[in-house]
Amino acid sequence: MASSASSTGAAASAASRGARRTERLLNLVIALSATRRWLTKEQIRTAVPQYADCATTVAFERMFERDKEDLRELGVPLETGGEDPLFGDEAGYRIDRDAYALPEIRFTPGELAVLSLASRVWQQASLAGPATRALVKLRSLGVEPDESSLVGLEPRVRTSEPAFDPLYAATRDRAPVSFTYRRAGGEAATRRVEPWAIVSWHGRWYLVGHDRDRDAPRVFRLSRVSSAVKRIGRPGSYEVPDDLDPREVVAGSVGERSTRRARLLVRPGSALALRRRAVATTPAGAHGAEGAGEHPGMDVVEVEVADVEAGADEIATHADAVVVLEPPELREAVVRRLRGAAGLPAARPGGAA
Repeated sequence: MASSASSTGAAASAASRGARRTERLLNLVIALSATRRWLTKEQIRTAVPQYADCATTVAFERMFERDKEDLRELGVPLETGGEDPLFGDEAGYRIDRDAYALPEIRFTPGELAVLSLASRVWQQASLAGPATRALVKLRSLGVEPDESSLVGLEPRVRTSEPAFDPLYAATRDRAPVSFTYRRAGGEAATRRVEPWAIVSWHGRWYLVGHDRDRDAPRVFRLSRVSSAVKRIGRPGSYEVPDDLDPREVVAGSVGERSTRRARLLVRPGSALALRRRAVATTPAGAHGAEGAGEHPGMDVVEVEVADVEAGADEIATHADAVVVLEPPELREAVVRRLRGAAGLPAARPGGAA
């Protein structure tokens, strides 16, 4: 028994060291990719949090040398140089962006549609904590970073649900949580949950987990979490079922929602996610493309919509690349969003959009 516990502890320690090393290498890549200037060792030591924790300069030097070799073995084009070699400036380091960039990649329409769907969930406009801290430290050293070079290094989920981030982190860490949850009827109660997974289903986010008070699996819609999410236990204090299929659990709990047919005018080459799930498409100019007269050159695309408001949220993001023909309530919902984005007053009931 003691031997088993010792082995488990050793494995956990090794996993923790591996995670810290991965995070350190990622932070190093972020720092070296964030500027075209050469960074000195001292600037790198200040920018990368794990280096700042080194007790001595010798310890930092050893760790940095190992990390440089690891990056080169991984194929990262790490360069050594200086602003003016003729004057023997201190050696600096940077990553050759041109060599690090991927070659031109071409995708099929189907692959582009999948990427379009993924981009609605994984937004790269925001940098998570480690990257943000590295950029702040670089600025404090007088190095102005180029944040556009970091796209793809540290993606982050962007949603409108305040509970998403803490619940996602708890799911990742396997840490039990508590929160106030408002049921469909308006009743609110405190729930103690062991988070298993977060799922997007028909435009909404759901948490799948074990409800400790009910001692059973439960599904929670994130938009109904009405309080801050608090951790009530240590990370890794429970196990997630090996045979868990979170989408199946959500489907069984929420059920399939009734849908209705929507007819859209879509500009060629745009709205690939909508085109991907189209039940019918009439190319621009084709005989019978009813409704395309006012918008020549646009395809008529028919899709199934489960929720008018959620559908309007998606369609409005395409601006004038998508025009709703029917149903009228979907068209009105999209127009309402576009008018709001443009700072225009709401249309009068029954009036023109």
